[in-house]
Amino acid sequence: MSHQLDPGADRVLRPRPTRVNGASKTQSNGFHKGSSNLAETTRSRESTPLPEDAPPSAQSISAARQVARASAKKRLFHTIKYEPRASHFDPQSEYSDFRGFFVLFWMSLGIMVITTALKNIKETGYPLRTQVYELLSRNVLTLAFADGLMVLSTAASVYFQKIFRNSKGILQWRKAGFWIQSIYQAIWLFIWVEWPFVLEWTWTAQVFFALHTLTFLMKMHSYAFYNGHLSETERRLRALDRPDPSQSLEKAVIYPTSPARLRQLSTDSSSSSEHEKAEEQAEKEREALTELRHNLATELTSPMGNVTFPQNLTFANYADYVLCPTLCYELEYPRTSHIRWLEVFYKTLAVFGCIFLMTVVSEEFITPILADATIRLRVTPGFSDKALILAESISLMLFPFMIEFLLTFLTIWEYALGAFAELSCFADRHFYSDWWNCEDWLEFSREWNIPVYNFLKRHVFFATKAYTNTSVAMIMTFLISSFGHELIMGCISMKLRGYAIFAMMLQLPIVAIQRSKFVRGRWILNNACFWGSMILGISSMASLYVLV
Repeated sequence: MSHQLDPGADRVLRPRPTRVNGASKTQSNGFHKGSSNLAETTRSRESTPLPEDAPPSAQSISAARQVARASAKKRLFHTIKYEPRASHFDPQSEYSDFRGFFVLFWMSLGIMVITTALKNIKETGYPLRTQVYELLSRNVLTLAFADGLMVLSTAASVYFQKIFRNSKGILQWRKAGFWIQSIYQAIWLFIWVEWPFVLEWTWTAQVFFALHTLTFLMKMHSYAFYNGHLSETERRLRALDRPDPSQSLEKAVIYPTSPARLRQLSTDSSSSSEHEKAEEQAEKEREALTELRHNLATELTSPMGNVTFPQNLTFANYADYVLCPTLCYELEYPRTSHIRWLEVFYKTLAVFGCIFLMTVVSEEFITPILADATIRLRVTPGFSDKALILAESISLMLFPFMIEFLLTFLTIWEYALGAFAELSCFADRHFYSDWWNCEDWLEFSREWNIPVYNFLKRHVFFATKAYTNTSVAMIMTFLISSFGHELIMGCISMKLRGYAIFAMMLQLPIVAIQRSKFVRGRWILNNACFWGSMILGISSMASLYVLV
């Protein structure tokens, strides 16, 4: 009967349990205060009572077993377990799974679409307005043709690189090749930036084409300049096969590098070898030559060891690079084993779904505000009244532009890049980091758009730092990035005002303030300032470019 009541009891036959006597209580006293009290009020039904003359070790084991069984025994009244724990939103909590809020975000947008459709049916008889849809549907065929032609024109870099590699004279990369490629890129950029304005496309088509043009400018630049570097590396490696006293034996350094560092590496061992014997000097030169050959050969080989320059100088390799969601060219990328077509379908569907939501937000909450503000500014004479209208417009568009910003981020960096990564079997899907936890704009620039950050770091920051210092290189990087943002805003508003350049360069002093000893380390304050400046900045930029 006792086995039926206690599921923890085993099936071994034991003597009938008896009440714990005073001797056993005395023996167990001193090991655990709770065990002695427990022995007085409970039965020892799972073990044979110990004799009075049992050794102390056996008594300790028996007491420990009684405590363990008592703690595991079920109570008749449900017991709540309390222990020191932090809430999920507490700063000291290690909990980080908030995917439910991501689902809530989409549910909220769905509710917004439903309520907007009901309001439009009441007012117009149709669930959706058609103003933005008309803009999106224009210039589709000419946009597709021009975009394809623009992408194909970047393949000229493959032909150029073959010429530069095989040249024995002035057309080598380090001579005229660098300038030919740079001039071609400048002419290419001018033509394709002016093309939408000549054809008078809508601003939606211009924004898409401008973004795609800047993307392929970066891809073409990375392909050309990295392969140009490899062609000169290969030329130097081949030259070592022909001994020449005038041949440079400077140590190979990883691209990009600094001339000062190059001189330092090449002179590390020269000062201590002047008084060495001729045999030791010759041995050191042989070792240096072997090491140089190894370093140059390593530079020409991909990190995974499957591709070596110039095996990659093919149009098929360039077409594969075009499909890969990256702006920095490498000889080889990590790949997945196969394409998950269902994942491609989901991500493609998500892209069009996000565009639909962005269109609804623009039609219902942004376009009417800007249209009304434009009319009011035309008939308002006073500066203070105009400033009030502008401030009101900015405040009314804070939340809509925040939604547009989040949807744009998801459309590009999560779904579009993810779809291309799946199609090209590109395994590195780290397109962004947790930028929403940023404390300043410098951290945001590193984490929210990792492909562009890698390009600017590799081809702008390091390339500039090789001839200047870190501060100048950082300013130059922000300046080039600001020109790109100004171009995009110019395509939207058909105006070049310089607001985007000013806002981008203003981030540098803001970062300096946030990293000062008075503000540094205050995560909540810095993150709130980041989000506030982000939301206010987007709405202000849109209002200034459209209304002023």
